[in-house]
Amino acid sequence: MHERPEFPERAVVTAGMPYGNKGLHFGHIAGVFVPADVYARFLRDRIGSDNVLFVSGTDCYGSPINEGYRKLVEAGEFDGTIADYVQMNHDAQKAALDAYDISLDIYEGSGIGLSGIKQQEMTDAFITRLYDNGWLEKLSTPQFYDAQAGTFLNGRQVIGRCPVQGCKSEKAYADECDLGHQYDPVDLIAPKSALTGETPEMREVSNWYFELPRFHDLIADHIEQIAGQCGTRRVLVDEVESFLAPPIIYVQEKFADDFAAIEAELPEHTVLPAEKGKSSFGVEFASIAERERAVEVMHTAGLRFRTGKTLVPFRLTGNIEWGVKAPDLDGTLPDATVWCWPESLWAPIAFSQAALEESGRDASDWRAWWCSDDAKVYQFIGQDNIYFYGVAQTALWQGTQMGHEPHVDGTGDELRQTTLVPNYHILFMGKKASSSGAIKPPMAAELLDHYTSEQLRAHWISLGLGMKPASFSPKVLDPNANEKAPDPVLKESALLTNIFNRIARSCFYTAQKHCDGRLPLGGPSEDVRAACERAVLVYEEHMACFEMHAVMAQMDEFLRGINKWWASESRTALAEDAPEGAVEALLRDAFHYLRCATLLMHPIVPRGCELIFEHLAIEPKDGSCTTRDAGFFNWCHVFEPIDFWATDEERAAGSKVLEELPPRFDFFEKHPSQYEDMA
Repeated sequence: MHERPEFPERAVVTAGMPYGNKGLHFGHIAGVFVPADVYARFLRDRIGSDNVLFVSGTDCYGSPINEGYRKLVEAGEFDGTIADYVQMNHDAQKAALDAYDISLDIYEGSGIGLSGIKQQEMTDAFITRLYDNGWLEKLSTPQFYDAQAGTFLNGRQVIGRCPVQGCKSEKAYADECDLGHQYDPVDLIAPKSALTGETPEMREVSNWYFELPRFHDLIADHIEQIAGQCGTRRVLVDEVESFLAPPIIYVQEKFADDFAAIEAELPEHTVLPAEKGKSSFGVEFASIAERERAVEVMHTAGLRFRTGKTLVPFRLTGNIEWGVKAPDLDGTLPDATVWCWPESLWAPIAFSQAALEESGRDASDWRAWWCSDDAKVYQFIGQDNIYFYGVAQTALWQGTQMGHEPHVDGTGDELRQTTLVPNYHILFMGKKASSSGAIKPPMAAELLDHYTSEQLRAHWISLGLGMKPASFSPKVLDPNANEKAPDPVLKESALLTNIFNRIARSCFYTAQKHCDGRLPLGGPSEDVRAACERAVLVYEEHMACFEMHAVMAQMDEFLRGINKWWASESRTALAEDAPEGAVEALLRDAFHYLRCATLLMHPIVPRGCELIFEHLAIEPKDGSCTTRDAGFFNWCHVFEPIDFWATDEERAAGSKVLEELPPRFDFFEKHPSQYEDMA
């Protein structure tokens, strides 16, 4: 046996937090929560359920929530508080997650339940630690102010065009666009107030900022270390490295004379010629501070320009009332709240604390999960959020280290860098879907009117979002669909409802017909045992590298192979002239195949696999893994045949009793609408 991949002793799995301004559309479920759930379920089977925490929650704060609430109240469609509004959306999100069998240990929120209490405590401790370590700076920066409305504008209360070179986003907000690019508010192109439609003023506001540019080299070292590791996705490396570029301003060639007129007023810089096929030349500076001074000169001169991606100070606090309260570090900002993005980065720690406490364990043990060499945290996120988790979070974790110069990763009792699993965009009908864009994605709950959750889970996993953007194109929602064309969603469904069902039913019905509903004991043939062992080892390697689409491809081949094997072997074993014991040998091999397939498909389609397990009538038993549950799905006994779970009475009888399978039983059901279509 070749060397197998290693897994941690303990693991936290977390999925990116959705804003509490609406329910979940399909992209939340397909792009983040289903992959996270598959991996969490796999780890529970692989290292033991007590050794895995799967946590997430509603992001209760942020400008999208403020705006959503304001619009509903103004329209007379909601009369509760903003907290009521968030709770309503949280409840809808939780219901959708439950409907898709997302097996979270906790789903609360940054302002909900015990998690909300833990989040305030964690926020106080986190920001205070950064301040004590000397990584925070109070800056007065220009912020948007709507004079007509008489209020400062935050986040999505301002809309314009992204100023970052190369970005074509028309959905750019106060200091970030919908593609995750960060910039200073003053650089936003053509800003308009979402409250009044007026062009806002710029007024100075003081806030606490984390000195992100000082961590440039450490971020670079970290991404270099993980770049070649199994499971580190190219999109993560490319996106992080793009923010490590030096501070640059881009000026169109047609404004070259205007630039020349003010060039002498700029800090020391280097002019970079326009790249082939580009219409702008670059002006590179040694530091972000020097670029900002140049920006002021260019603004004063009325020179049009765009900025390039680079590391800028990361804002921690804001000036809106609805938010996690910030600690009053020096007595000058007593009413400050924390910007939603930084507090959402450490929110999974608060969720972990709450999950531990609510399960009867000690919340203070969270460090064993987040700060230990034998533990890992896996964060499943969307491509748009790589800046926050791959850049800002990396540096923030380093900034909490004490007693020494910060280094790439924590040691001792310090936070370890998390393992990021970003997915590319999932498209809808071939186009990027966004709840704030022109292409409105279907809500997750809506899809369950047409497909089962397991059909959708299997399909989404097969798309390979870790490799490239992929389109979700359900035929039932496509107004231009060819009536005779197959539904792309049902390709993987056929593997479940036809192939896997057929294998499982064949096993049980044959045992019922020929062996009085009992499985003859004795273990499989060597060929079948070896085939299953190979399948387990290949599957394990795919999972270790988060190659879930490869898992689906493997299982497609494996299940179809079993089905073909059954068609051939059963014909011989069930023939009238078959030798004595042929049926028993067939069933021992078939049920071993079924055992293996059920174990491997369990993280992806848990309902149907657990139905198979129920009909195997296996009682949990203690095994050699003394510190773990030795149940059917636990990998402690991954290579064992079903014989392993036979009782003493069954061993004495030479056969294992199975639960009777009713006629025409489906372990993996089609959606009722699909039966109607067939009729």
